[in-house]
Amino acid sequence: MAGNRSFTDYVASRFYNEFYSAIEEYIGEKPDNLDLKLRKVRNIGNVSLADLEVKLVSVNDLPDMRIEFDVVVEAEIEVSEGNHHYDDYDQCNQWFSLRCTGDLACSLDDFEIASISIYNQKNKMPRPMSDALVPYIRKEELETVAYDFLSRYYPETLKTPIAVEPLKLAARMGLEVKITDITEDLSIFGQVYFHDCEAELYDSDKNEMVFTPVKARTIIVDPKAYFLRNIGTVHNTIVHECVHWDKHRKAFELERLYNNSASTIKCQVVGGMKGNNRDATDWMEWQANSLAPKIQMPLAMFKTKAFELIKQFRNELGTSELIDVIEPVIDALAAFFRVSRTAAKIRMIDAGYEEAMGAFIYIDGRYVKPHRFKKGALQRNQTFSISAVDAAIQSLINQELNSLIKDGSYQYVDAHFVLNHPKYLEQDIFGQTRLTDYARTHMDECCLVFDLSVRAGCAERYHSECFLNRDETSTISFDIVYGKGYQFASQENKAKLLANELAENARIYNELPIVLRVLSKW
Repeated sequence: MAGNRSFTDYVASRFYNEFYSAIEEYIGEKPDNLDLKLRKVRNIGNVSLADLEVKLVSVNDLPDMRIEFDVVVEAEIEVSEGNHHYDDYDQCNQWFSLRCTGDLACSLDDFEIASISIYNQKNKMPRPMSDALVPYIRKEELETVAYDFLSRYYPETLKTPIAVEPLKLAARMGLEVKITDITEDLSIFGQVYFHDCEAELYDSDKNEMVFTPVKARTIIVDPKAYFLRNIGTVHNTIVHECVHWDKHRKAFELERLYNNSASTIKCQVVGGMKGNNRDATDWMEWQANSLAPKIQMPLAMFKTKAFELIKQFRNELGTSELIDVIEPVIDALAAFFRVSRTAAKIRMIDAGYEEAMGAFIYIDGRYVKPHRFKKGALQRNQTFSISAVDAAIQSLINQELNSLIKDGSYQYVDAHFVLNHPKYLEQDIFGQTRLTDYARTHMDECCLVFDLSVRAGCAERYHSECFLNRDETSTISFDIVYGKGYQFASQENKAKLLANELAENARIYNELPIVLRVLSKW
């Protein structure tokens, strides 16, 4: 569907005559209410409407397919002199606000103007929508919106930890899920149909696109998804399309007002994001992408299950360290809620377990052990772990990083640039340098921080959480830049401060009596 349809343009064109008549009647009945800036006329005679222009429209989302909207217009008014001794007249402008209602289910054929008043300021709508009729949802509102969605369609998930069954969810929403080929190249993973239509779908037997009747309220998922992606991703796709049905039917009906042959929202899995220049389709995809995992894993119940699993694995593995159990906990959560490993990992971070940021990372085809750091030490687009190629490039092009490596302050070990000190680096039985256990649990003390950005031309479309998707199946490529840390002093100063601190500790230790040294080491 088109991404930039304008509701303002539509109502300005279709209902111009209705607006004109309403304002003309208001002027005739309530001329004393007008705030006219007259220059020539001394005594107001005849007041008439000459023209008007729709300046803006503010839309409020109502239940079902109904909306209410305030139309702000600038009216050009002519005022004649009331005293017959003068032959003057003035032209002046007056802004009006018209409160209107209508039902998109009947293409606004029931349009009404409920009230009209002199415009003073833009009214704040309780459930605002964009000019493309996409609901405004801020990032900090996503949890609340997901909770509302579940309370209407799947309330039992808010009372006890259980998995959302996508087929049951769709059925409760009056939707039918069908598994059939969509495209030959799998460029479209799923789509939801808002109206009956003849859909062009891929026929694998004929090896061509064919027209197939599809009923409204149908979700189609490509069956090859089951083989190319895990079941968690397929479940996410169905929930994703359910979100489109719940949140974006009005945006789709606006498209129908412009193009009555439109029938579906197609969710493509290829293509790039447009940065800040997102159109309505981009925002709808962002909302569906962001809400689907929050619906599959409602936060309160996810925390309950995560706490239970952490306790279970700590007992089973005989450890008190969270990083020792973080990966089996993530996999267990993914299996329980029937989501992908990456989705469960991101949700763990949402739940406050930042240790998950260091889990399931693969660099240069090798597994990077889980690691922990001070809370708030990393933003979501930052990392301690980079590939050998990126490490070499950054050490060449970044003079500050180059100097830290040349003077021996930092070594590249296990995909990290680590402060070169025995507290953080040690030799294994084969003589290979590795991070100490202390270093793995205090990465913010000893490792350099790098900023991530999704590489231009990346084959798939991701939202901001993609920075956390660095497992062995990930196809994302990143551009990496030395970030010098987050909310810390410069790495150069940190290296000096830590070196001084360690030297002082060593001096104190060496001055202790031998017995105390042995006890201290023990």
